Amino acid sequence: MSESKLAGQFFDAAIGLLERVRDEEAVGIAEAGTLVADAVAAGNRLFAFGAGHSSLPAQDVVYRAGGLALMNFLAVPGTAGVDVMPATLGSALERVDGLAGAVLDSSPASDGDVLVIISLSGRNALPVEMAMNARALGLKVIGVTSVAYATGTRSRHVSGTFLKDHCDVVLDSKIAVGDAELTLDGIDAPFAPASTVVTSAIMQAVMATAAGELAARGLEPPLLRSGNVDGGHEWNGRVMQEYGDRIFFRH
Repeated sequence: MSESKLAGQFFDAAIGLLERVRDEEAVGIAEAGTLVADAVAAGNRLFAFGAGHSSLPAQDVVYRAGGLALMNFLAVPGTAGVDVMPATLGSALERVDGLAGAVLDSSPASDGDVLVIISLSGRNALPVEMAMNARALGLKVIGVTSVAYATGTRSRHVSGTFLKDHCDVVLDSKIAVGDAELTLDGIDAPFAPASTVVTSAIMQAVMATAAGELAARGLEPPLLRSGNVDGGHEWNGRVMQEYGDRIFFRH
């Protein structure tokens, strides 16, 4: 089989997943967008969290041209992507009890804020405890996860629960257990993960919904413009000044 054939199969798989999410998660995405819009309108703050590769879709909506300026990345040291050495340490930290609570307690997140938690499996201690602790503090929690893991794997949290069990809104990415879309004779392991593509699309869909909801209420969404277009820096400066008390990634 040619490499171009495999590329086409991956695109087909990713498009199929995106179509499923579009059709099957429309209600949840609308609910999540409304929660975000409610927080913006009420003067509250927005946060996104993800560990390992699940941090990528979270980071994708922070300080993003065309995105909401109020979305802040809730960083847990050593878990944001693969910037820690060795990279396997990040995976180990996801299983450490108590880390989520310590991070939340030292963060500006508080009652009425919204936290989006992204975890493909939703089975590790860090995302489960992050959701549990956030709701205890009065935050609204949106979970972006693959619900299939809740039946295809065991929880690694002492409670035996998954991220999906501790959210106000759950958005199912539809990713199969193992996160690999292709197989081929002669290659022993499945390959070509699509979770980042799909989860990033979910995040942008929620942000778009929130922007539309704010506009429908007669409120200007606090959006950022590209700094590479004329007037972009001036626009962003105005937004940063107006909403500076809720934008933490610039401090």
